[in-house]
Amino acid sequence: MANTLDHLAPRTALIEIARDFHARGWMAGTAGNLSAREDDGSFWITASGKPKGRLEENDFLLVSISDGSIIEYTGNAKPSAETAIHRSLYQCFPEARACLHVHSVDACLAAARTPATDSLPLPPLEMLKGLGVWDEHPEVSLPLFENFLDVGKIAEAITARFQQSSPQVPALMVRGHGITVWGGNLQEAYNRVEVLEFIMSYMARG
Repeated sequence: MANTLDHLAPRTALIEIARDFHARGWMAGTAGNLSAREDDGSFWITASGKPKGRLEENDFLLVSISDGSIIEYTGNAKPSAETAIHRSLYQCFPEARACLHVHSVDACLAAARTPATDSLPLPPLEMLKGLGVWDEHPEVSLPLFENFLDVGKIAEAITARFQQSSPQVPALMVRGHGITVWGGNLQEAYNRVEVLEFIMSYMARG
C-alpha cells in the first residue's frame, strides 16, 4: 500500500484495504464492509455480495448520511446490509471519516467467551495505546451488541447507546459477527483494525 492511505482516492484506498484484510482472513468471501466519508455529507460503501479480495471501482455506492438515500451507483449494485450501521456511526461521530467492519474468527471467539453482557473487557495490553488509551493501568471495555438478522435493529441499538454515552474506544463488536472500527481518516481506521484484531487474537488464545 501507499505510505498513507489518505493519499489515495477513497475508493482506491478501500480496495487496497479490502484486499489486505481478505488476505489476512478477516474478510472471507463477501464478508465485511468498508466505507469512507466525503465532505458533502455522503459516504462510499462497498456494495453487497462483492468478493472483498477482488473489488473494483464500480463495486461501491455513494450514500447520504442524513437519509440513507443512494446518490450514486453502478449497474445493479446494492448497498451492503450493514449500511445502516455505518450511517449510525457517522451520525454519532461527525469526526469519523472512515468505518471498517471485518469478520474474524478470533474476534468471534473472544466475544463467545464473555457471558451475556453489553461489553467485552479488554486486557491491559500496550496495544491499547493504538486505540487512544494511554492509562498506566487501563480498565477498558469494548461495546458489545447482539446480532440480529435485521441489521437495522443493530444500528438502532448502536445509536441509542452511543447517544447516551460515548464508548471508551472507537470500536464495537457484534456478537458472533465481527468488529467495526472508525477513525478520523482512512489510515487511522486501518491502524485501529490491526490493533484491535491483535487484542482479539490475544484474548482468543488466552
